[in-house]
Amino acid sequence: MSSSAAHTAVPETQAEPAAEPSAARRVALVTGATAGIGRAFAVRLAGDGWDLVLVARDEARLAEFSEALSRTYGVRAAVLAADLSTTDGCELVEERLRDSARPVDLLVNNAGLSLNTPFLRSTVEQELHLLAVNVQAVMRLTHAALPVMAARGRGDVINVSSVAGFGAAMPGSTYPASKAWVTNFSESVALSVAHQGVRVMALCPGFTRTEFHDRAGINMTKTPEWLWLQAPQVVADGLRDLRRGRTVSVPSWKYKVLVGFMRHTPTRLLRRLARSARVRTGRDNEGGN
Repeated sequence: MSSSAAHTAVPETQAEPAAEPSAARRVALVTGATAGIGRAFAVRLAGDGWDLVLVARDEARLAEFSEALSRTYGVRAAVLAADLSTTDGCELVEERLRDSARPVDLLVNNAGLSLNTPFLRSTVEQELHLLAVNVQAVMRLTHAALPVMAARGRGDVINVSSVAGFGAAMPGSTYPASKAWVTNFSESVALSVAHQGVRVMALCPGFTRTEFHDRAGINMTKTPEWLWLQAPQVVADGLRDLRRGRTVSVPSWKYKVLVGFMRHTPTRLLRRLARSARVRTGRDNEGGN
């Protein structure tokens, strides 16, 4: 879950210009890298000395962000302009992930979207577009990255999901269902590659201040302030949980409590509570993180 706020800041200092990542340093590939949680991942990893491959649709914005990261942190940040809702866009990123001569140590599947249209009023094309980004691209890029990681005996994948996925029976239809898939997929794949030294984790944030809801046209003004998270803290919590070997990370104690409640509450009661909450907040849309 996300909402708009200023970009994660990149301090201004002098360093080497952006270039292709160096084989001598750890490399992270981040999708949806120019905004929100993806941008926060890129800033945090660059600050920790990682070289980067930044993926997003807007090439000009990617180039500007890459230059800022390189100048500030002295890392190398390559850019891949790709629309992950398309076959061509996915194939471009898959090709980079399969390049064993330039291995990626960490894949962050962050790109995702939501809708501001109830299921019965959306088009099939809108729903398929959401699934292409939220589900198909996550599966394809994970599938491309894992063989190289397994052959090296190390590597990590973080799939950005959502607490919405724990309530897939609640109103909202395709978005929470897609995030339920991401979480279950991540847990399943994590089990299948753990013996090969590779870790896979689903990161499930709650409402996070990014551009996410504004881009979807979702009005979040009635969401209580205490529910909001900041993207840098979501990233810090996720990286901490990855180091601890967790396959599912839920940032913030308040959302851990909420997820525990959702997992142990009868579906009928959960639906009733969700319906009541939507009436109080005036929201009748897909929602999302």
